[in-house]
Amino acid sequence: MGSGVFAYRDELSEASGDGLLKGRTVSVQANISVAGWPTEAGSLALKGFKAIEDATVVKRMRDQGARVAGSTRMSELGLGLQGAAAARAVAEGLVEIALVTEHVGEARLAAAGEGLIGYKPSYGLVSRYGLIGLTPSMETIGLLARSPSDIAGVLAAVAGRDERDFSMPEEDVPDFLDISRQPDIRTLGWIHESVACLEADELQAFQRRLEAFAEAGCTLVEMSLPDFGLFRTAHQVIGSVEASSAAGKYDGVRFGYRTPSAKNWNEMYLKTRGEIFGPAIKPFLFQGAYYQFVKYGVFEKACRLRSHLMREMQRLLGAVDALAMPAVRRNFDPFEAATVPALYDAALFTVPASLTGLPALSLAGGPGGPACPGVQIIGPRLGDARLLALAARASKKTKES
Repeated sequence: MGSGVFAYRDELSEASGDGLLKGRTVSVQANISVAGWPTEAGSLALKGFKAIEDATVVKRMRDQGARVAGSTRMSELGLGLQGAAAARAVAEGLVEIALVTEHVGEARLAAAGEGLIGYKPSYGLVSRYGLIGLTPSMETIGLLARSPSDIAGVLAAVAGRDERDFSMPEEDVPDFLDISRQPDIRTLGWIHESVACLEADELQAFQRRLEAFAEAGCTLVEMSLPDFGLFRTAHQVIGSVEASSAAGKYDGVRFGYRTPSAKNWNEMYLKTRGEIFGPAIKPFLFQGAYYQFVKYGVFEKACRLRSHLMREMQRLLGAVDALAMPAVRRNFDPFEAATVPALYDAALFTVPASLTGLPALSLAGGPGGPACPGVQIIGPRLGDARLLALAARASKKTKES
């Protein structure tokens, strides 16, 4: 048990305080900084790099009594789930909560595969300071746990304004201390277009899974979002441009791998850049560079499309309290997605929340049986605590049924 889960493990790690997370054991992905630990982000580009200080989330968890047990293995720079092991750390009982990076829905996808709760907070709710990022306008630090209350406990400790993360707006933080006191989510809309690609048994299983929410007091409402298929397009274009820009600093000069065969400075730079990225992420970076320097108009259109899709989600959430859609498709395993197209095929249902910055969680298993694609719930911005409260009620109904 635990073999291949951790990139680095510290048996002597201790909490620095005594608070909300006293006695809890957590892990972080290897791109979330812990002072003195190897922080290589699953990439040759950061080979040998060690963090010089704790990320804000790490410091806040430790100050509240949590013990950070180690950093989990991850896909290169956090894009996708190839080689990722955070969900296994929770499923095998090595830690109680795992922190991971969410670019295209990694926490929610991983949770669906391991029978866990996967959570993506509202963009700007949790500090990204100390995160080795890739898609800064969309990425968040997500969480994996066995229960919504575990996730709420961590958010109560880490959420809120951080002066060192300039992307965080000054907003009131939801109350995570007692999610049972949150106003009930009464209406839950399910998007017709999101289930159109499901096979018959998957659709039936998904609909049975929704019944747990109806039993928890929700009125189910069928809704339409004709442009649902464009979330993927906008995310892929914008994400690749941001990733290409973010990866520009990896050149072998200050840190990471440096080619041993260069004869001069220019050759060293070119060869190093050609050797440090793996086959999964390199096409993504090439694509971003193409849109950034050759077809910039495509990027501009994707940004306008993103604004349109954000307005569409706001329109739907103005009519209901939250939205429901599947989490994964049976024949698209995110852990096996070795190419960019395969990754976006697997993340079809999770990229909408990533693109729009809305909070989302995935619930696996339940009465839908093995054919069930899981259920993902998306709420309005900063509706995080209400989402977790709904998940807690639905999980309770599922266990009782």
